[in-house]
This record gives sequence, structure tokens and C-alpha cells, in this order.
Amino acid sequence: MKDFINTLYRNHSLIYKVLLFVCTTFLIVYLFPKSGKFKYSFEKGKPWQSENLYAPFDFAIKKSDAEINQEKEEILNNGTLYFNIDNNVESKVRTAFKKEFAKAFADSISISASNTLYKVGLEIITELYVYGVLNESYNFSDEKRIIILDERVKKQDGIYFDLIKQDGVAKIIEKVLKKHDLSANKIEFVALFYDLIEPNLTFDKSFTDKALQEDLGKIVYARGSIEKETLIVAKGEVVQGDKYQILTSLQLEYESQVWSKSSYLWILFAYTLLVALALLMLLLFLLKYRKDVFENNTKVTFIFFNIFLLIFLTTLVVNYNSKFIYVVPICILPLVFKAFFDARLGLFSHVITVLLLGFVVPNSYEYMFLQIIAGIVTILTVKELYKRANLFISVGQITLIYFIAYFAFFVIHEGTVETLEWQTFGYFVLCGLATLFVQPLIYVYEKLFGLVSDVSLLELSDTNSKLLKELSNKAPGTFHHSLNVANLAEASANEIGANAMLIRVGALYHDIGKMKSPTYFTENQSTGINPHDELSSKESARIITDHVIDGIEIAKKNNLPDRVIDFIRTHHGTSVVYYFYMQEKKNHENVDRLDFSYPGPKPFSKETAILMMCDSIEAASKSLKEPTSTKIDAFVENIINKQIEEGQFLNANITFKEIQSIKKVLKHKLANIYHLRIEYPE
Repeated sequence: MKDFINTLYRNHSLIYKVLLFVCTTFLIVYLFPKSGKFKYSFEKGKPWQSENLYAPFDFAIKKSDAEINQEKEEILNNGTLYFNIDNNVESKVRTAFKKEFAKAFADSISISASNTLYKVGLEIITELYVYGVLNESYNFSDEKRIIILDERVKKQDGIYFDLIKQDGVAKIIEKVLKKHDLSANKIEFVALFYDLIEPNLTFDKSFTDKALQEDLGKIVYARGSIEKETLIVAKGEVVQGDKYQILTSLQLEYESQVWSKSSYLWILFAYTLLVALALLMLLLFLLKYRKDVFENNTKVTFIFFNIFLLIFLTTLVVNYNSKFIYVVPICILPLVFKAFFDARLGLFSHVITVLLLGFVVPNSYEYMFLQIIAGIVTILTVKELYKRANLFISVGQITLIYFIAYFAFFVIHEGTVETLEWQTFGYFVLCGLATLFVQPLIYVYEKLFGLVSDVSLLELSDTNSKLLKELSNKAPGTFHHSLNVANLAEASANEIGANAMLIRVGALYHDIGKMKSPTYFTENQSTGINPHDELSSKESARIITDHVIDGIEIAKKNNLPDRVIDFIRTHHGTSVVYYFYMQEKKNHENVDRLDFSYPGPKPFSKETAILMMCDSIEAASKSLKEPTSTKIDAFVENIINKQIEEGQFLNANITFKEIQSIKKVLKHKLANIYHLRIEYPE
């Protein structure tokens, strides 16, 4: 049991990666659409590339979305409106009219005139309540068909125009009076009926909506059918019109049948295999080409998290409305990975993510082509992300690529630009604006995952920062040395394409450990007193080598990133404090070399290797007397060749060609520092 626990502990990093791999795979598969995948690929307006296709089973031809939407629109426009009638209102109005009539007209009129007016009043009431009077005005078309219900039973039907609105009562009164040549009595009748007329019709919204839903439910989503073994499309035939609709219907039918049968688990298993294969390729890439990233579980988690996050966001958008698919800023992924890692890892991860999204999005080929091209442009155009202008320029270029690629695909599909969907260009603009969110996102990721981007490095390179100010006060000579090393290292990094910003920051902080005992280092001895004179060679060597350990402690206390601390650890590698080692050998025959060696490790990247060269060259250059170009060339060659002989660069991915380029830069820089003139032949 103990051995098993020890084995688990020794392999805990690998076990974590396996669990992360499995969890990410299943989470991504869970997000995939719950359907099989049609094995043929086709596009509207393009030739059928496969062999002749015959119907594998009987299936119905689905109507297009445009046809179904048109039918729905017709039903909505022609739907019947239902109103409830109150039959007691009309009799109530007649009774009230009989009582109020005598009050409204003076006794001076004759009996015959009074009878005539009374009959006209009753006729007005009849005219008003032929269909009925609405309780309020509604915003319906006059041609809308209506049905009047009496206790949920149809009483009569007509059109909305037939119903009397609140503002239409006066018009009916005027119409009836004009018919009997009694227009002179309009004022009296209007005043009389103003208080008498009551509405007897109310709109039944719930019943109307229910009837509308029933009509919508009767829509037939198919038009005709295809029998088994019927030729659907021949090889080379252009897929358009009915052919396209039939193929789309077959695809939908096939996917629904495949998913609904017992093959459910097999399809799920197949999806899992494909996702696992894609993620495995990413892990193998990290193992082979980015081993430092692979061995860091935090960084691997960060990569997998971002891939899953983008797939999750895209799935949400597709489920909501697939027309917004291009609003999702996929190009944030290569931007983030390039900021924290490098361009190659960013592009590889982007391609893997886009391939996985091909299972989720419609028109997968078009989508993948656009996103891969956009990702390549992102990687090629974004330089020095900490400069805001660079990000805006890059986002503009990405958006332009989207415009061009989408325009080309649309013309290929439709053969015309007249029906170009301009709103899609608006989605690309929104995508570009969303991509600008990468700056605050990088800051959040730095805090969550403890990573370092160029933006943070730029802040750390400020010589007015608290730690560098302290270094300049306590060890001014070391601070000046660090500045010189930073300039040399930055120039060397630019020459071979290394991370110049990272190496500059590493150079500024590499000797902060000397703050603990600044006077024990020659660059800080301004009084001419050397404290090493009172110490043994072994004690002096220990104080010198301890500045690496002290530097790591100070860096961690001040929350410097690990990428910067790596420069403190490695800037002397496992080299020997040669002066004190030779002093000890003068007095003792058997000297343990390890007592005079730095703890290491050796440099393990181009940047840390460059710093080691520049640090040694800058420190030793102070001992040059009457420097000439020849002396400087030999000086640089001797120091770096000695480091190569000691195997200090064996773990760094730096080539001899790059080392030669660095030597050339250092020789040129030292010549400028000492203001040397060209040596002319005598």
C-alpha cells in the first residue's frame, strides 16, 4: 500500500493531466449537438462531388424555412379575431332611451314629430348593435375576419370594419338622421346617446391566441416524399433549388434516425474518440515542442480551460441563434496564447479548437476556413501586444479578412452580390470589438493562473518600481551593472528573435540578491576597503554564491513572476567562483569544486542563456585595460567558449549559429561602450 501511495505521489503530475484530459473531453462531448453526422458534404450552388446518391429509405421533403415562415406569416395576417357579446346591453340601452327621450326633446314639438324622432332613435340603436359596440379601439386591420361569440358559441361573423368603435357612434347617428332628413336634430341625439350607449363587445385574447396556435399547429412541414432507391442527385450535378431542399431533408432525417436508434452510445463513443484524439495531439505537441509548458500543470490547465470556454460560448450562441455565430471572438484564443506562450503554440491550439467547433456550427467548412485564416492573420500581425495601437491595427486586419473571406464564400454560393447579407458584416465588426476585450482578459488570467504577459513585463521594467529603487539605493554599482546587462541582453535577443522584453526584465532583477550584502561585491566597493580580505576563500565564495538564493527569496517576497525568477536562478548556472577557487587551490591541494560552485540550474531557454553570456561579459569587461577591437573580440570569444566547454548551454534550446550572432552583437556593443575607432592597417 505504501509503495502504491509513493508511486501515485511520484506520478501525481501525470495523473493530473490524465484526469484533466478525460474531464475536458467529456465536457466538450456533452456540448456537442445531440445528433449523428451526415456522411456527405454539400453546398448550395456547387456540384455534387460524391457518386450518384440514391435514397437509403423513404423520407419526406421538408419545406424550406422561407416557405414555412411565409405560411406562418399568412396565418398570422389572416387569423380570426374573437369577441364576446353581452346580450343584455342592447335591451338596457332601449329601456334607458325610452325614459330619457322625453327629457331630451321639448314638449313644443308635435306628437307626430315626436313619434318620428322616437322611431329614428330606436333605428339608431338597432344600427349600432347590428354587430355591436367595442369597449375600446384595437389596432387591427379593417379587413380582419371576426367571429362574435355568445357564451362560447358562434353568433355571427364578419370583418373588423363592421364593429362600431368608440369614435364611430356619432357617425352612425349622423348617417341615420341624414337618411330621414333630420340632420338638424344631430346635436340633441348625440347629447342623448352620449350617456346612453354602452359597449357590448370585448376582445377575447386568450381564445384568439388559442385558435391561432391551433392554425399554426396545422402547418405541414413537408411537401411530398421520396421513395427508397430513388435517384436524388447525380455526380457533378449542381446542388440548388429542389435538389438542395431534398438533400437537406435527407440530412435531417438521417441525423434524427441515427441518433434515436440503439446506436446512441456508439455515436457518443465516436464523438469522444475524435475529441480525445484532437486534445491528445495538443498534449503531444506540448510534450515534444513545449516541454516546459507540458510539465507545468497550471499552464496545461490554462490551455484546456480556454479551449473549453470558447467551445462553450460558441455552443450557447448556436443554440440561441446560429446567425450570431460570427460574433463570438474566436481570435481571442491565439492572442491570449501568444501573450503568455508563443505564436506556434497559439496557432496550433487555435486550429485544434476550430476543428472541434466544426462539429457544433452550421456550414462547418466555411466557418473553419474563415476562423483558421483569421487565426493565422492574428498570429502574423500581432506584435508587442502591450502597445495598444498594435492591438487595434491587428483587430482591424482580422475584421478585414473576415469581410473578404465571407464575401468570397457568399458569391461562390449565390453567384451574385445583389442579395448580400450586410448584417453579417455588422457581426464581424462586433466580433472585432469583442476581440479588444483581450487586454482586460489577460490581466484577469495573470491573477487567476499566475502567468506573465508582456504587459506585466512592461510594468516590471520600470526602473522607478519599488524593488529596483531599493536596489539602486543599497547597491548602486549592481544597479548600474544590471542596466548595462539589460541593454546588452535586449540587443542580443532582438538579433536572434528571442523575447526581448522578458530578457530585459530578467536582466534588471537578476542580481537583486546582492542587496543583502552589497559591499562584498566589487562594483559596490567605493571606499577601497574589501571585506573579503578578512575572510577565507571558502567563506567568500559562499557569500558570493548565496546572492542567487538571496535573490530568489527577495523575488518571491516581492511577488515577482516565476519567469523572472528563472533568470535569477540560472544567470550563473553551475559555474565556479573562479577567483576564490584558485585562491583556495594555492593553499590546499584537495579542494572540492562544489564548495565554490553556484547552485544552478543551468540555463534552460534562449533568454536565460543570453543573460548568462551578457552578465559574464559585462562584469568581466571592467577588467579590460586599454581595450582594442582585437582585445574585445578575443575577450568575448574566450568567456563564451569557456561557458560552452563547461556545458552551461546544454539544456537551452540555443544553436551555435545563434551564439555566434550573440557574440557579434556583444563585440559591437562593447566597442561602442569603449568608444573604439576602427583599426586602420599601418
